[in-house]
Amino acid sequence: MIRSSLLVVLVIAAAGCGSGQAEGDLLQRVKAAGVIRVAQTQANPPWNFLENGKPAGYDVDVANELARRLGIAKVEFVPSNFQSFIAGVQAGRFDAVISGQTITDERKEQVDFSRPYEVNGISIFVAAGSGISGVADLKGRKVAVTAGTTQAAFAKKSIPDADIKTYDNATLGLTEVARSRADAALVSRFQGAFLAQKNGLAVKPAGPLLESEVNGISFAKGSKTFKQAVDQALGDMISDGTLSAISKKWLGGLDMAEQLKGV
Repeated sequence: MIRSSLLVVLVIAAAGCGSGQAEGDLLQRVKAAGVIRVAQTQANPPWNFLENGKPAGYDVDVANELARRLGIAKVEFVPSNFQSFIAGVQAGRFDAVISGQTITDERKEQVDFSRPYEVNGISIFVAAGSGISGVADLKGRKVAVTAGTTQAAFAKKSIPDADIKTYDNATLGLTEVARSRADAALVSRFQGAFLAQKNGLAVKPAGPLLESEVNGISFAKGSKTFKQAVDQALGDMISDGTLSAISKKWLGGLDMAEQLKGV
């Protein structure tokens, strides 16, 4: 009986030690490997996209600067999508997601998040003369959203009487609006304005922001040492002006550090 109790104690102690070691595994592993695998959609400008075949955008610059401050030699950008981000982290297909992923209670049950590194907001994008100025005007209308995003979740929850059409990325949804195949698209205000200008799409935001989003970097649960290091690096990037410079470069002069105050 004493031997059985001792065995239980030893098993519990070993499990506790294993858990503590696992907490440091992610940071130790990526530093030892000299590479961190970062998932992005690569189709979400100005946050992250391909420019001349290479990853570019706000999230890309943040990822590269973060890796430099963590002492990791290389960032390997892995194409994925919002529907696969959490499963990919859990399966170890990539080490982190830096792709405008909104921090939600549901997601926090499945992965861990860094401190916020960007904020965003949902806008209704319409063509001229649509007569749409708010959610109430979307009843019975065709509304385009990107699959797996918080915009899609908002549409299903807040405008259930609309005809929701899902697309692989925001450019497709906005194009449908510009071609009169959809009445409106729900897209982040910064992204929608960037895409409309870049692709010559005659669409514009209508009405106030529908919902504000706070975005973080996600990674496997229990990665406490990694989280501490990432949070410290992001905090330093905010305080020394680096995040402001990155955001002004990609977001039309917007200072993201200012936007993050009070979040």
